[in-house]
Formats: sequence, structure tokens, C-alpha cells
Amino acid sequence: MRLSILDHGHRRRAKLFLGLTSRRSGVASPDIVKMLLYRPGLFAQPLLDLTANAMRGPSYWTAGEREYLAMSTAQLHQCPFCAVTHAELTRIAGTGEIDPDDAGSARPELTAVRTFLEAVSRDPGSVDAATVTELPRHAVAEALRVNLVWNIVNRLANAFGFVLRDGQLETGTRSLHRFGYRFPGFLISEGTKTDFGDTGRNLRHAILATPGTTDETVRSAALLGDALPEPLQSYVTKVRDASHKITDADIDALKAAGYSEDALFEVTAAAAVGAALRSFDAGLRALDARNAPR
Repeated sequence: MRLSILDHGHRRRAKLFLGLTSRRSGVASPDIVKMLLYRPGLFAQPLLDLTANAMRGPSYWTAGEREYLAMSTAQLHQCPFCAVTHAELTRIAGTGEIDPDDAGSARPELTAVRTFLEAVSRDPGSVDAATVTELPRHAVAEALRVNLVWNIVNRLANAFGFVLRDGQLETGTRSLHRFGYRFPGFLISEGTKTDFGDTGRNLRHAILATPGTTDETVRSAALLGDALPEPLQSYVTKVRDASHKITDADIDALKAAGYSEDALFEVTAAAAVGAALRSFDAGLRALDARNAPR
């Protein structure tokens, strides 16, 4: 990964867990797990709560269909780590209702909501709900929560340079499916957990209120898309709009400019969460506009 702290900076409990699971499986811990267990109070706590419910909770969509939507979001962000992982999870979690290699195998409702989610992710400023007029509101809202999760994770995976190593696809996907995207509480507990009963508010609060290296105003600017000094501004723009274009040189330039790895972790997370929430909020507004009395 591009930040050494995500390989070696974990708390003792996380280091023990990562070491134990790696020895048992004979496979190195996946990058996604190492990232989520590093300073989980910053965003991983509320994100994992959301993920477990969105991906394996009760839903209009089957588990396989939700994995297919996650794969589609990864393809949109050009995130090979996530695209390959969720294609495999589509096969594991599904019962043959959808083939990840054949878009034509999707039922019409899934095709419609996929089109809506792609529009929300690409251009949240001009989206409407025309493609999902025949779907129940709760079905579209559930799909938006799936999209929110992976719009965050894909950006982080691209920015931090996640890669799949030998054996990880098989062991990692089966573990995720078996445990329903849930992590032991002692691994992700950090600080005081605040639950406002609202997904977006929980994520925003965690990003801004968690103590860190950067000032809250810096994280707020990254979250909201406000101006930041260069070279941070160009980097944050890439995280939000083209995370697949981030390179080692981008990270090296920021380090040379005096930004610590923890500062980069915080700002990257804020930018990814902010961009994903913008799409999520736009999708809900379009959905509400569809349902408004005429």
C-alpha cells in the first residue's frame, strides 16, 4: 500500500488479530482489512455498521444482487481490487440469479437501479429517478446505501493502492460472506461511538469530530469540496473525481510538501466520504422528487 501506516501502524489488538488470521489462513491480510482496522474511529466504525446492514441485512435485493451492484460501482471507479472481489462475491453470495460476467442475466429491476446508481455516481448534480419509477422507494433507498458504501471504499482502495495477493481472493471473499461484513467489536471500537440514527450524519460526525493530525477545518474542506492549499487541493480533487489516476508520485509529492501519512489518511478519508455522500444525498433527493405529489 502507499501508506506504510496501513501496513504497520495498528494498535496491538489489531496487530495480534492480523497476525493470527494470517497464520491460520496462510495468506497475508487483505489491504481492505488493514485499512479498516487502522484508526477505526475516523470512519470505519459507522462505515462497517452501514456495510453489514446494506450488504447482508433484510432487503428487496438478494445478497448476490447487492454484490453485483458493488461490482458495478467498482467498475465505474476503475478499481480492479474491488471489481474482482465483488464479482467473486456475486458468485458466492448468489444462488445463480445473476451472472457477474453477463449483464443480460440481471432482472429488469436490477438493471434499472444499476443505471440510476451509475448516474448518481457520475453526475450527482443532474440526476433524476426516471429509470426507477416502477421500483418501490425502499428498494431504491437500499440500493443507494450499497452504492454509498462502495463509492467510499473504491476511492480509498484506488488512493491507497490496494492489490490482491496470492490466495486473498478465495480466503478473503469467503470470510467476508461468512461473517456478513462484520468485525469483532473489540477491533473497531475506538473512542466514543455516536449514533444519530442517520447514516450520513454518523459518517460526517466521525470524520470531523475524531481527534487527528489535521485540523477539523481541513477535513471539513475535503469533505465538502471547499478550497484547500496546493498540492492538497489537486490531490483531493483526484480522490473525489478520478481516484484511479492517483499514483505513488502524488503521495510522494504530498509527503515532500510536509504532510504526514496520518494527515494524508485523514484527508483522503474525508474526501472519499464527502464525495460519496454527495451522490447519496442527490439520489435520495431525486427519489423524493419522484414521489412528491404533483
